[in-house]
Amino acid sequence: MQMECFVTGGSGFIGQHLLAHLTARGHRCQVLMRSAQAQGRLAEQVGLLGGEASRLVFVRGDISQPGLGLSTADQQAMASVRLVFHLAVQFAWGLTLDQARAVNVQGPLNVARWAAERGCRLLMVGGYMLENHEHMKALGIDLEAVDATDWPRVYRRAGGYEGSKMEAHFAVLQYLRQVGGHYTIVHPATVCGHSRTGHILAGQPLVALMRNLAGGRLKAIPGSPDHWLPLVSVDYLVALMGAVAIDPDMVNQQVLALDADTPALGGLLERVAPILGVRAPHRYVALGVLRGLLRVPGVSALLKTSPESLDFIQTTRFDMSNTRRLDRRYALRHPDIGLALDNTARFVRHSLLA
Repeated sequence: MQMECFVTGGSGFIGQHLLAHLTARGHRCQVLMRSAQAQGRLAEQVGLLGGEASRLVFVRGDISQPGLGLSTADQQAMASVRLVFHLAVQFAWGLTLDQARAVNVQGPLNVARWAAERGCRLLMVGGYMLENHEHMKALGIDLEAVDATDWPRVYRRAGGYEGSKMEAHFAVLQYLRQVGGHYTIVHPATVCGHSRTGHILAGQPLVALMRNLAGGRLKAIPGSPDHWLPLVSVDYLVALMGAVAIDPDMVNQQVLALDADTPALGGLLERVAPILGVRAPHRYVALGVLRGLLRVPGVSALLKTSPESLDFIQTTRFDMSNTRRLDRRYALRHPDIGLALDNTARFVRHSLLA
């Protein structure tokens, strides 16, 4: 079944692979872009990733603006859109509350409003930390009384990026439930490169980890032997997104995209270190100690690591039964995460460290 899709954040890492996945399967994609200059590069990249660039249509707009900043002509041309994929996000450590809210909270609300007013289904990317209920409780988010959340306090504890992602999630859910809008939310783990090619973009957290390892800045393993950084390969992620977006049983449902076979962080570093041409660290440093060190002026910049990033390294294990049920329904299989890591490390070494 071919459908007309509208995609925000199409130039990002997940966005590029999603556009390739959708267009390769015959879907026509309207892609929101703030600048016309990047359109040609994105179309070329989608083709290189195996997509069909002729099925892309670029529209000028901005998610931070009412009506997404779309012209009247573009609004009319998009009358046949039935699926909205919202991936646009400002990712950076150290965002202030106002900076993070402007794009990462108001933007998703604008997209949700646009989708609901046109009777479109919204596929939104959340984050796996939203499935870690103990972590949210520690941040001050009561799932039984989300409206009572002191969001500035959450931002101070989690940082602007993660705080805004969490606030946006609950704000969009509340709005769509009030107006009767339809949604599906996918919560991905930290995204690994493509399982076969290793393709990944420079701004991804996994790349930052590999760069720190390759650059000799990672002298000890954060956490303990039980800590891990849950991963998901980008090719599995976009296949799952494409499947749940058109599944009628997944309307107003959420799903976790995470590879439970991700090795512990120590094993991950041990695996990719030889590919990056370095030795892996073997000593561990407690996360609390590392957080304290990174708050010393200048240390975070020197080590190119933000205290915010440490929250994603954890010991929590997740219930994957619902995801496994969906994998069987859609005939999806996780690629071997070890091989995906190997290929990602090779791509990083040869394309992003040169």
